[in-house]
Amino acid sequence: MSTTNANLIVISGPSGVGKGTICTALREKNKEIALSISATTRKPRTTDVDGVTYFFKSEDEFKEMIENDQFLEWAVYNGQYYGTPLAPVLEQLKNGTDVLLEIDVQGALHVMEKYPEGIFIFIVPPTTAALRERLIGRGTETDEEINRRIAAAEEELNQKDKYDYIVINHVVDDAVDEILHIIQNHKK
Repeated sequence: MSTTNANLIVISGPSGVGKGTICTALREKNKEIALSISATTRKPRTTDVDGVTYFFKSEDEFKEMIENDQFLEWAVYNGQYYGTPLAPVLEQLKNGTDVLLEIDVQGALHVMEKYPEGIFIFIVPPTTAALRERLIGRGTETDEEINRRIAAAEEELNQKDKYDYIVINHVVDDAVDEILHIIQNHKK
């Protein structure tokens, strides 16, 4: 699919590993990287801006996009559809812009099928105990939810060998520098 020197960079890993923090820091250090914008059927929040935070679609619009194969990947979470529209990603890549996609493992596996030339990076915690501490530190989940997330993380960690690179998030800046180095090595 790719005909330029631009890269689709896919970052995934278990909940609480710091993917969002890493992606934010990555874009601060390299402003040339565009963030992929997902589409969703969920209702916009007051802080959301259509086309900036998400592309907001009706369920019928979303299903039509699925039928027309217009997603890199898509899934249903809590009764709402979420997906990565293919056209904006391909347009940015065609224009020579690297595109960053922060996504769960299930979605990343679908992207691998549709766009295997992407750079697939799996973020891991230094230890499962460290992941548990991060989840507790958020203060947003009950013990039961934390245990469920840890169990899910262990399942997701079993998929890490399907990725091109595994990056340990012990120190965010070090993880970001490692990812920037990976991206630079993929430039022709």
